Amino acid sequence: MLETYDEIDSCLQGHPDCATPGVDMPSGSLGQGLSAGIGMALGARLRDLPSRVYVVLGDGELQEGQIWEAAMAAPNYSLDRLTAIVDANDVQLMGRCDDIMCLDPLADKWRAFGWHVLEVDGHDVTALREAFAETREHSAGPSVVIARTVKGKGVSFMEGRHEWHSGKVTDDVRQKALAELVATTGEA
Repeated sequence: MLETYDEIDSCLQGHPDCATPGVDMPSGSLGQGLSAGIGMALGARLRDLPSRVYVVLGDGELQEGQIWEAAMAAPNYSLDRLTAIVDANDVQLMGRCDDIMCLDPLADKWRAFGWHVLEVDGHDVTALREAFAETREHSAGPSVVIARTVKGKGVSFMEGRHEWHSGKVTDDVRQKALAELVATTGEA
């Protein structure tokens, strides 16, 4: 599957597509996913479904105004089965988020809009599981998990580099990256 990344008709196109397993709605232009998630959460409530809605957002995407309109709407509708997950790695297509449009104080912004905010190490699976368990217990509105991550973590030539935001991984690059990961983790 990775061999066809970012190619036409691949299930791993540059942006998520309905052909990607587990993607119910591609967000198209950045910033639309949270609004769609609100609609899904409202629809589930109207149908009395026990569904939970999860929306993954990049921190660069948070620079879109539609995100903040949606962030204001979700608490207004008390959408306690809606969880946003922010991949906060400070890297976007053209550079560092902080150099393009600083988002700090990020957690405070979400709190000001009425969200239940959890900040975790996005590389710590246990911390993520605990955060998601807490969001399932929270019943006073939507939750956001700010997952602090490092883009390309564990691969020295990719870590924190915006060039790899949409860079194609060739066989040579993949071999080099895997060698580094195996050397540091001992796992293939």
